[in-house]
Amino acid sequence: MNRWVAGARPRTLPAAVVPVAVGTACVYADAHLHAHTHVGGLGGIIVWRAVAALVVSLALQVATNYSNDYSDGIRGTDEGRVGPVRLVASGLAAPASVKRAAFIAFGVAALAGLGLSLVVGPQLLVVGAASMAAAWLYTGGPRPYGYAGFGEVFVFLFFGVVATVGTAYVQSGHIRHLEVLASLPVGLLAVALLVINNLRDIPGDTRSGKRTLAVRLGDGPTRGLYVGCLALAFVGAAGVAASRVGALAALLALPLAAPPVAKVLRGAAGRSLIAVLGETGRLQLALGLLLTAGLILG
Repeated sequence: MNRWVAGARPRTLPAAVVPVAVGTACVYADAHLHAHTHVGGLGGIIVWRAVAALVVSLALQVATNYSNDYSDGIRGTDEGRVGPVRLVASGLAAPASVKRAAFIAFGVAALAGLGLSLVVGPQLLVVGAASMAAAWLYTGGPRPYGYAGFGEVFVFLFFGVVATVGTAYVQSGHIRHLEVLASLPVGLLAVALLVINNLRDIPGDTRSGKRTLAVRLGDGPTRGLYVGCLALAFVGAAGVAASRVGALAALLALPLAAPPVAKVLRGAAGRSLIAVLGETGRLQLALGLLLTAGLILG
């Protein structure tokens, strides 16, 4: 695999695709419910805005991954870490090159976001700037919040609530309860990805002084947190069904949760958790797409 593709951490990209799909489906569902569509839209959806929102989300995810690679690499906290390739720590790319790649990805997100802000409103610029700051400051800057145990909170907010509700907002110009409810399982599954990543890295992060939430909680409670995030994600998806019964389709993804949960509860550690990360990403994508389909069809 190309080093830059590997460094972008493709397994994390469902975290960028799912909120856009779910947020767009919420708008479609609302348009269908009230029997109205936007001029030039497709069932209430303005297609180019959905595409632009997806570009923003994907670019921000890639930028976050490169930023983390750069910041952790120059701090030395990635040395000896198992998991996806780290460009800086492994010597596959110079720190300046990885930083440049992060800024290019931020630039792509900014350009797509600017296009949306011109037709939706300048408030999107504030949201975009906050999202980029959150991505960079996770492990960058003088006091990275990811090193203080707040990563899960920001992932839930920005890759769950903001991404889902923001996608719906660029279509409709409104914030409705449906997309807020739908953003909760999306955010919880994004958090689950980070939790399993940090569970794997507890030994190395402890040695390097990186006080993630997993380090603060310890091994056992972190495993419980992971299982709790998955369980609450399904509860949240069922809750969306109170407004749109088709959302129950998301529960069809439940069997996909069994393998990673079993591995985590049996004490999988180190490289064994790499497979769990992949399974969690597939679960997130499956639940997200089933929730999207359910919102559209039911």
